[in-house]
Amino acid sequence: QVQPVESGGGLVQPGGSLRLSCVASGSMFSIWPVGWYRQAPGKQRELVARCAGGGCTVYAESVKGRFTISRDNTKVTAYLQMNSLKPEDTGVYYCNLHTDLRDYWGQGTQVTVSS
Repeated sequence: QVQPVESGGGLVQPGGSLRLSCVASGSMFSIWPVGWYRQAPGKQRELVARCAGGGCTVYAESVKGRFTISRDNTKVTAYLQMNSLKPEDTGVYYCNLHTDLRDYWGQGTQVTVSS
C-alpha cells in the first residue's frame, strides 16, 4: 500500500526555516513523480514544487528562491526545505505521489508562520 506520510510542520516565526519530509512506501518510488502542495485557509490547494522525470522544479512564484524540493530514493523520502518563511506561507502542506494507477495524498502537515 502506497501512502505518503508527511512530517516536519509546526509553528515558526517569520524569517525562520522548516524542512518537511514525505515518506512513501513502494518499490517504484524512484520513478514516481512526487510533489508538494499547500492549501491556505480559504484558498484552493496549489502546487508548490514537484520532482518528475529526474528533475525537480519549484512552481509557485511566491516561494521561488526560498523553497527547495529534493528526494532521496534510498530513503523513499521527499523533502521540502523552506527558508525565509512568511506569514503567507501558512497552510497545510500535502505530499502527492503520482503512480501509474492513481494519485496518493498524505494527510497533510500544518505550517504556521507567525510572530
